[in-house]
Amino acid sequence: MLDLSRLRALHAVSVHGSVAAAAAALGYTPSAVSQQIAKLERETRTTLLERRGRGVALTEEAWHLADTARELLAIVERAETTLEERRGQPGGLLTVAAFASAARGLLPGVLAELARRHPGLDVRLTEVDPHLSVDLVARGVTDLAVAHDWDIAPLPAPDGVEQALIGHDRCDLVVPEGHPFTRRAAVRRADLGGQRWVCQPPGRVCHDWLVRTLRTAGFEPDVAHVAEENHTIVALVAAGLGVAVVPRLGTGALPPGAVAVPLEPGPVRRLYALWRTGAARRPAITEAVRTLRDHWAAQEGAVREGPVPGPRPGDPGRVLGGGGAVRQ
Repeated sequence: MLDLSRLRALHAVSVHGSVAAAAAALGYTPSAVSQQIAKLERETRTTLLERRGRGVALTEEAWHLADTARELLAIVERAETTLEERRGQPGGLLTVAAFASAARGLLPGVLAELARRHPGLDVRLTEVDPHLSVDLVARGVTDLAVAHDWDIAPLPAPDGVEQALIGHDRCDLVVPEGHPFTRRAAVRRADLGGQRWVCQPPGRVCHDWLVRTLRTAGFEPDVAHVAEENHTIVALVAAGLGVAVVPRLGTGALPPGAVAVPLEPGPVRRLYALWRTGAARRPAITEAVRTLRDHWAAQEGAVREGPVPGPRPGDPGRVLGGGGAVRQ
């Protein structure tokens, strides 16, 4: 009989593309994952991994087995969900993926409250790029994800993945102390020309929003400095090296030398929780999303959004976000 933990290891390699990445996702060492797959090869008498340069690649037989593993893991998930639902208490392992500023500015309080209120629930957090979140949920790698989108790049929700709006994260224009913009109550987008900018790399939504906004206003953006983390961006602004558009979540108090000025109209990014449809009834998912929304509502200027996931009378399989199943 095939061992489920070994199938889980193979499935993780198929999802993440390498033994090291699969090990990181599962919380194992690369050696442990390699050993699991080696045992699976002996059990099946089949070669599952082949050396390709400095990495490995799945054989055709391995891909077929990985597809079967995905189906089996989904069945196990449904069984675990049913048991947890019957107990009526959140419990077991809940894996959560979140983008950097949410992992820093929202999740610590959420995880601490879940641990305090539900000692039988083991929540594990991984920081990931928001563009990877949907796929990680869809593939069963993580149970719940916190992701964001902007109006220029709506967040997709493929079949089998539900999402609910947590709230809206407002963004400010951050400028050096003494900048002319600090004397204004708000800055219009039409006035943003001629500035040196600090922003995230091309391909990130913040960068793309800035480029599109300035070009729509008739300006070609002068991006002087590029950084991944908002804290680094703010530090560069505080040093007088440019201006930036920065989301409030996860940024914290601005350092000396940096001043936030409202933009008019102000950019807003939307925060979502995502989970697989098969896990919608799981109390751990319901409670985690509810706690996310409660903590978001406590954020300054935040607005609580719609109902949490869970069945409603006459429609046991539907999961709602906002006023209905959110498909962006």
